[in-house]
Amino acid sequence: MKDKIIGILGGMGPEATIDLFARIVKHTHAKKDDDHLRIIIDNNPKMPSRQDAILKGGESPVPAMRETARNLERAGADFIIIGANTPHYFYDEIRNAVRIPFLHIIEEAAKETVKAVPGVRKVGVLATSAAMKTGLYQKCFKKYGIEVLDIPGEIQDQVQKSIFSFKYDGKTPEVIELIVGPVRHLIMNGAEALVMGCTEIPIILEGMEFSVPMIDPNEVIAVAAVQCAKNQRAL
Repeated sequence: MKDKIIGILGGMGPEATIDLFARIVKHTHAKKDDDHLRIIIDNNPKMPSRQDAILKGGESPVPAMRETARNLERAGADFIIIGANTPHYFYDEIRNAVRIPFLHIIEEAAKETVKAVPGVRKVGVLATSAAMKTGLYQKCFKKYGIEVLDIPGEIQDQVQKSIFSFKYDGKTPEVIELIVGPVRHLIMNGAEALVMGCTEIPIILEGMEFSVPMIDPNEVIAVAAVQCAKNQRAL
């Protein structure tokens, strides 16, 4: 059966899009060039801020996200991944703009958490303030009987600052220190696993180990994309 073509709705931010592309290539296990998958990327960092739209009532990113999804469909993608977590708040509006299916990064992360941590009941999530405020992870994980721990405002502010400092200034010691504090807080307060629910966080924490399993949605969605493209699982 012919391989499917992956579309990546990217640019939110560009580093995360590069990371997702690299992970898909890594998991393809090709022995020669034409064993690799065709991947179409629209890296569109010009979309209005998802944070401002959700937290401040700013300009909606939906029209730009819809057009980017249509670009991928027109270019020949068989299915689409949104290369970021927070934009999944607008998932239904984007999905309905095209005829091809999507893979949902948060849904895939929830299923992987259940599989990787049998009996898990409480997780911590490191994500943007907009993602946490809208309950994206809370609602999805609740379907699997998993509670997402509340995170105090000042701790969440550290997570947010770490993510956006990385976006603008790169991986600095301050960026790492800002995220390690919230990690330790969540573990001390009963997290049985931690979900790195922003596509920048696995890059920030690369190479670090903690006392609970770390679920990486970037890795999870990359593996799922390869399986779907290779017709090893249904979309």
